Parts: sequence; structure tokens; C-alpha cells
Amino acid sequence: MCRFMKISRSSYYDWLYRPLSKRARQDIDLTNRIIPIFKEGRNNYGARRIKHKLFLQNIVVSQRRISRLMRLAGLTCKTKRKFKATSDSNHKKPVALNILSRNFNVSNPNRSWVGDITYIKTNQGWLYLAVVIDLYSRQVVGWSMSNRINAELVDNAILMAIWKRKPEKDLVWHTDRGRQYASDSHRKILKDHKIIQSMSRKGDCWDNAVSESFFHTLKTELTNHYNFENREEAKKIIFEYIEVFYNRKILILLIGLSLFLKKVVTTMVQDG
Repeated sequence: MCRFMKISRSSYYDWLYRPLSKRARQDIDLTNRIIPIFKEGRNNYGARRIKHKLFLQNIVVSQRRISRLMRLAGLTCKTKRKFKATSDSNHKKPVALNILSRNFNVSNPNRSWVGDITYIKTNQGWLYLAVVIDLYSRQVVGWSMSNRINAELVDNAILMAIWKRKPEKDLVWHTDRGRQYASDSHRKILKDHKIIQSMSRKGDCWDNAVSESFFHTLKTELTNHYNFENREEAKKIIFEYIEVFYNRKILILLIGLSLFLKKVVTTMVQDG
């Protein structure tokens, strides 16, 4: 082999027994940290999201280096797919003003909630999912699934959120202009619990960007990669994703970010 490569035997043995460089050792350590983060994200995290996770562990590394190490480790993200909306705003029901007005950053829980509906394909037919998201934590605080896209679907989701969180009056509840959210039954629930209704402008998905973002994550991380035999199978897997994976992931992320910011502030105070 040395003859073929035109190198001396001494050079070969020097290379064979030479200790790994500092950079190589760091790459091995980083790879060992990247792999569990990638698996935790169900093989969906790319270099950008892994960089953020490492940052929360006080590890600062470039996105380009993470991409290289992921490639060498054979870590490939799942393919993403597009999805379409399900809202139907062509109705004569009352439409609420856009009170939220894209104010997605709130300082307290249970002050602003957003919601929307999406659909999941199964071999038995469509399964519809309605969610309620707290803008403070970005957690899904209420959800409902059904084979029918009607007012009862969204009513059950908001009632779950009310039961779990017991919000004070004047909570802002923002959705699109779909007929389900404009229904008499839904508006009665909001009135009974003194919740203020807010609706997006017609045809403007950016007014409800947080809900759209959650559904994008749900589909690219989960439902696009399953062939559900029936609705019950889909319900069980989506329930596990929301309550066991997504909500806990968001909570851990918030705690990690809070601890990191606290450490930064403490360091700044100590340094004067």
C-alpha cells in the first residue's frame, strides 16, 4: 500500500499512531452532542435548529460546521411537504375585528390565544384537527379531532383550553374568519367566559402566523411521514405528538432559555 501511494513506511506509521488533533477531538465531541438532539427532534432538526439547541447548552458553533458534521454522521432531515388551508370565510355570520393585530409577543400567559383548523389524510378519510395555542408559551393548550369540520370541532378545542387554563376575563381569542369560529355556538362560549373574539383580515394568513407555523411543524415533523390506516391511529399518534413531545419540548426550551438569560444577566451585573 505504501508503494502504491508512493509514501514511506515511516510516514504511514507516524500517521497511524499520531494522536488526534484538537479540532478532530472537538468534532467528535460535537457530533456526540448533535446526534441525541437530532434524535430528540425525530430526525427533523436541521443545522439551524441544532445550532439553537447547542446555544442553549452554552455551545457556540457555526451552522456550516454543524452541517458538515451532520453530513459525515449520515444525519438527514425528513423531506418537507406543502399543505393547504381549510378555512371557509364565505358566510353571512358576524365577523370580529382584528384586535390581536399580529401582536404575537405577550408577557403573560392566558392573555392571548390563537387557533386554527387543519386536516390529516388517513386511509379511512380525512381527520380534522383544531388547536388552541397560548401566545405566551406557544404551547397547545386545547385541541380537538373529528371526522367532521364543523362548529363542534372548534367548540371542543376552546372548551378544553378553558377547562385546563381557567383564564381571567378579557382574554383575546384570535382565529381566521372560518364559519366554525363565527358560529352561534362558538360565540356563545366566548360570551359566557368573557373572552374577546378577534379575527384575521380576509385572505391574510400572516394575521394568524403562529397557528400556521404550528401546523407546518406538525406536518413536516409528523403527519407527512405516516400512512395512517384509520382515524383512530392518527388520533393516538397526534395526541402523543402534541402532549408528550411538542408541549414538553416547548416547555424545556423556555426553561433553558430562561436559565441562559438569567446567567447572562448575572454575568453582566458581576462585570459591572
